[in-house]
Amino acid sequence: MTTTRHDRTDVLIIGAGASGATAAKVLTERGLRVVALEKGPWRTKETFSGDELASINRYDLWPDPLLNPRTHRTGADQPATEQLFCPVPQMVGGGTVHWQGWLPRFTEDDFRFHSVVGGVPGASLADWPITYAELEPYYTAVEWAFGVSGQAGANAFESFRSKGYPCPPMPMSRYAEKYHAGASALGWNSFPTPQAALSQPFDGRPATVLSAFAQQHGDPTGTRSSALNVFVPHAVATGRYDLRPDSYVREITVDERGRARGAVYEDAQGTLHEQRADVVVLACGAVETARLMLLSTSARHPHGLANDNDLVGRNVTFHEFSSAVATFDDPVYAWAGGGYVSASSFQFYAHDDDRGFAGGGHMASSGVGIPLPINWTMPDRPAWGAEAKRIDRELFNHSMAASMVVHDLPQHDNRVDLDDTVVDDWGLPVARITLTPHENDLAMGRFLIDRSAEIMEAAGATSVQRVYPERVTGNCSHQHGTTRMGDDPATSVLDRDCRAHTVDNLFVVDGGSFPTGTGANPTLTIMANAWRVADRIADGRDARTTS
Repeated sequence: MTTTRHDRTDVLIIGAGASGATAAKVLTERGLRVVALEKGPWRTKETFSGDELASINRYDLWPDPLLNPRTHRTGADQPATEQLFCPVPQMVGGGTVHWQGWLPRFTEDDFRFHSVVGGVPGASLADWPITYAELEPYYTAVEWAFGVSGQAGANAFESFRSKGYPCPPMPMSRYAEKYHAGASALGWNSFPTPQAALSQPFDGRPATVLSAFAQQHGDPTGTRSSALNVFVPHAVATGRYDLRPDSYVREITVDERGRARGAVYEDAQGTLHEQRADVVVLACGAVETARLMLLSTSARHPHGLANDNDLVGRNVTFHEFSSAVATFDDPVYAWAGGGYVSASSFQFYAHDDDRGFAGGGHMASSGVGIPLPINWTMPDRPAWGAEAKRIDRELFNHSMAASMVVHDLPQHDNRVDLDDTVVDDWGLPVARITLTPHENDLAMGRFLIDRSAEIMEAAGATSVQRVYPERVTGNCSHQHGTTRMGDDPATSVLDRDCRAHTVDNLFVVDGGSFPTGTGANPTLTIMANAWRVADRIADGRDARTTS
């Protein structure tokens, strides 16, 4: 088959989600020419709606499991089964298209977690090679570019800030009223969740139109902050951003020295193309970035790109989201007025030796499951029939949840590799996830669920059901750790600037670089780190130009 070769560009970015779009904005605004290849479509706000069946039940935003399967197993000696494990929308904007938009910062201790907790048997803990102080200016840059709504200082456990939030908190939701009341009654700190939404007009954009059809739905108003609505337009406005959607990258190619040369990809018509670049940046998410690196074998990299030490794909972590589900005598009507969730607590985020496990996690108000009419469900509600309808009628308007994010620990044998039997619709091996939960993860989950239940009880709940996590399902769509960064090439894939140790013009800017998953939602940190890495790439180009 003939391959169409395109003119060389300064930087080639694989992926146009949170990290790829951030890098593209920074690089193009610094004067570099960027080509971006995105596997999925480039959709506009007019294609989104409040169609609950399409968005949640029919893969409108999710990867199609027939075209893009994954496999999962609980151990290397177990059979793998096909399932949508930790799916993320494959489209321009990535996971930011369907998110609720929680954007908390990590804390200073998150970057030195190994030093704080010490060794944990069975875990492959490592401190980050960068500090909170190094990333703090980039947290601020993302928050002000996105127009994040929040309240500086309201989180009693947050680390230092150089600047407050650009917008005040979102209006108090009914979820938040209950959550704050319960936390206050216990004497625990809670705060407005920083959100990728505008509580007031900002930077020429109107305030966000609130809708209950937010989580897992695209935004038909275009007012919710996302990579699709903010960073992609910023990059396009420079005239130096060539974004090519519906482009399936088959491999990263290398030159005779083993350096990244570019990528071979297939367009929507099945035509093969090759795009060469001075620098290649991977931004596919931790799972797909590892898969692409493992697919990209060559004489110089027989085990996969930058995989000389067999660490690509290893130490993968996925947050697990679970809840204490509560009902109240008085109606909550939490979905009314937008239904968004906007109350959080870091009361049990920091490590405490007395608890008997390492670390802690982000706790927050939430809906019950997907808090919409079709997909709403209680933990013990039957799937269908008269009893299901009775529970719907009686409890839908009287329910909410207090939820938590488990900080799962990295383990060397928890990994992403290539499945040896299952291929995708393009004929390439799919990502196989091998994942055994650490007992620390399960103990933390039980502890945080119990604290969440106490918040609901203190808020006046008449019943509370504790849904303890028993395994890691990837239900947060949070992925980290497959290409961890570190100062030692023997124990990491990337250096502190997220450049591959063994391929000096290859960078990774998604969550794969994280040495630990931490206990908070990762996207703000992913974008802040992508901004930092893009600055390093541009600085390097400037230095070469002036030398």
